[in-house]
Amino acid sequence: MLQLLHASVLCFYLLLPSLRCDSLLCYFSPILEKEEPFELILTECPPHELCFKADGRYGNHSALSARGCMAAKDCSQLHKVRFKGTVYTMSYDCCDKPHCNSCLTITANLLAITLTVVTAAVIAGNL
Repeated sequence: MLQLLHASVLCFYLLLPSLRCDSLLCYFSPILEKEEPFELILTECPPHELCFKADGRYGNHSALSARGCMAAKDCSQLHKVRFKGTVYTMSYDCCDKPHCNSCLTITANLLAITLTVVTAAVIAGNL
């Protein structure tokens, strides 16, 4: 059991180096229409900022999205944003882990890699 703990710590130490710093690695995308494709850009947030995913709504319709970094005090606020002549209400979902504002598939891939490395380390330790 102790080997599993050591392997887990080593895995997170190697795969997530930003945990050792004050800055988070988050994904960035500008404010875009939901249907518009955009390749996410990895960015390092300034110290004491969190990752966010934003949802821009016009009435009951979710129409815009964005990702990036922001101060924790701004996370729970709603902001009015004018985009192509229309005013949208942007809400922000903040998180404090590296890459936490990625899409689900990237998070699942990272989990799969982590589990593979931990499993390999445990097997190697038992041989």
